[in-house]
Order: sequence, then C-alpha cells, then structure tokens
Amino acid sequence: MFTHAITRQPGENFALGITTSGLGKPDYMRMLSQHNAYVETLKSLGLEVTVLPALPGYPDAYFVEDAAVVTRDIAVITRPGVKARQGEEIAIEPELARYREIARIEAPGTLEGGDVLMVGRHFFIGVSERTNQEGARQLGKILEKYGNASTAVPVGDGLHLKSSVNYIGNSGGRHTLLITEEFCTLSLFNGYEKIIVGSTEAHACNTLLVNERLITPRGFPKTLKELKKLGMGIIELDMSEAQKMDGGLTCMSLRF
Repeated sequence: MFTHAITRQPGENFALGITTSGLGKPDYMRMLSQHNAYVETLKSLGLEVTVLPALPGYPDAYFVEDAAVVTRDIAVITRPGVKARQGEEIAIEPELARYREIARIEAPGTLEGGDVLMVGRHFFIGVSERTNQEGARQLGKILEKYGNASTAVPVGDGLHLKSSVNYIGNSGGRHTLLITEEFCTLSLFNGYEKIIVGSTEAHACNTLLVNERLITPRGFPKTLKELKKLGMGIIELDMSEAQKMDGGLTCMSLRF
C-alpha cells in the first residue's frame, strides 16, 4: 500500500517542454485544474501528498517520476537522458532523502523513471531514447542489493516503457499487465495476464494502480470496458493537457 506521494506544480512555461504528440498547444489553466484533480484523487486514496513548487527553467519538471525510482528500500536518483532535463533529479533529492536512503545513477548512464516498471520484486527497465544500457545496468545492480530482480526491455520508438505497459494488479492469483499490441508479444512478458490495448487507445496504457484502485485517463471507452471486468474501483481523470506534452498519469507523481 502506498502512503506518500510527491508531485510538483506545473510551471507557467510548461508548454515549452519536450513533446512529439502533435496534439496542439496545451492550456495552462486547464493543466493546473487537471493537476489539482490528480492530487486530490491521490489524497482520496489515502496518500499524504507533497506538492513541490514549480521548478524555474525546467518546464518538464512536474513529470517528477522521471527524476527518481523509489522502492520500499531505497530512492534511486536518476540521470535524465535529455540534457535539458538534467538538474530535475538534483532538485528532487532533498525531499526523497527525508524518506529513503539515496543511491544515484552515474554518467555515462542515463535513466528516467518512466522506463521503470515495478511488478512485485521484479523490475522491467526500458532501454529507450532516455534510458541507455548503462543506466539500466546500474539500476539493476542497485536493486539486486535489496533482493530484487530486473530485466531490460527494448522500447524501440516509444518514449518510455510505461507509455506501453503498466502493472494493474493481481487477478486470479496472477499479475496483470495493461499492454499495447506492439509489446504484448514480447517473451519477456510471458506468464502474465494481459489486457491488450488497441493502437487507437494506446495512451490508455498509462493507467495507474494506487491502493487497489485504478486511475485511468478519460476518453478511452474500449479500454475502460476491459478494465471494468477486473471488478476494481476505477477513477477516470481528464489528462488532455499532460497528453499534449507526451505525459500521463504515472509521470506526475512518485508514490511510495
């Protein structure tokens, strides 16, 4: 069960962040409203939520998940794969040090939290444009010290691993993944129950499991129908402005 979350307020310059979505210019006031709804949802699920102030000069900094990987044992400060985002991880470290021992990814490794999927004691680490092999290797070694296993996953053209696959709970004694058609055939994910998301609703893969509830982006009816079959509580949130910036539900908090 999660008891804490760390988020960061989007800055007025958030629309200057990195994006390839082609979904149009985001609206700042709408972003603030959606972010506030996200924070209130986490609180409603029993989490104590820290909202850090916007970070000047870093328009993507509200995607706090990329700056660290937090497990039950340790907080790993990442090293973002885009130079413009390097520094976000330094700003998040003092807050995480209140709760966990700190480890760090060192150059030449790069790692972003959006590439790290935790399923129990097993971690899938995406190797992507943002996370390189050395970063994945370093994280794997750190996690191993605490009894965890890890597997590197080639992400290909996707931004982050969790843009394409997320853990959504235990169904009938087996771990269940919400996963795109592209990733569902990877042998790395054999042995898991899967709900496959079609290409027209791929953004819905970025669904967040928090304390036995699922938070899912609004506007993806086919995926919602499949999620309802799990019999879990589901909360839909409008994530339109974060989606325009290549972000989603998992990106905007660190949960532990």
